[in-house]
Amino acid sequence: MLIIHRLSLDARRMDQEVKLEGVAKRTGRNIFKLVLALAGYVVASLILNLYLPGILKEASPSLAETYLQYLPYVNLVVMLGFGYLIVILLANLIYWNLRLKHPHSTAQVIRNAVKIIGIGALIASALGGSGNAATGLAIGGFMGIVAGFATRKVLGQAVAGLFLLLMRPFKIGDRVIVSGEEGIIKDITTFYTKIEKADGDIALIPNDGVIGGKIVLKKSKPTQQ
Repeated sequence: MLIIHRLSLDARRMDQEVKLEGVAKRTGRNIFKLVLALAGYVVASLILNLYLPGILKEASPSLAETYLQYLPYVNLVVMLGFGYLIVILLANLIYWNLRLKHPHSTAQVIRNAVKIIGIGALIASALGGSGNAATGLAIGGFMGIVAGFATRKVLGQAVAGLFLLLMRPFKIGDRVIVSGEEGIIKDITTFYTKIEKADGDIALIPNDGVIGGKIVLKKSKPTQQ
């Protein structure tokens, strides 16, 4: 039995190492892609604004003049294209870093919030750069409100977790009934309270539900003589 238990622990440890290695690889790939996207934007801007006007001027002054008239719009399209790619890669990078400590659902909400904020800032910058600053500010504010609604649940759970750690209505090892679940408190994390039920299952109770719900502290079971 001891050998089987050790083999099981070794298998779990190896599985965890594989998962961490997979997250590290994905993080590295996203960093590499992000650097490439930033470098691509710099190179494209240099070509469009420095080298291409000179080449067109030598070939045809009238063509170069027409190109310079439309150059702000060309820069706008390039900025939106590369900006969108950079926002997506940055959101993915944040997601995979969060996955080291948090579940998929939490990391996914934060990734979506980063995308909304980034795209909103991108659109606001584009409109402001095109001369319509008032519209850019309005859209940027609207995107901020949308992002606030998107992250409200996660931030609420984080604040509730902080209150649980400060007020300490229960501690690890207590038998409680929380949100209809009875069991022993195993852990209090930033977003969830972990309860081990009588059948061995683990219930994850969102911290905002714990704060806003009824908490029953059970007496310890008497020891068998």
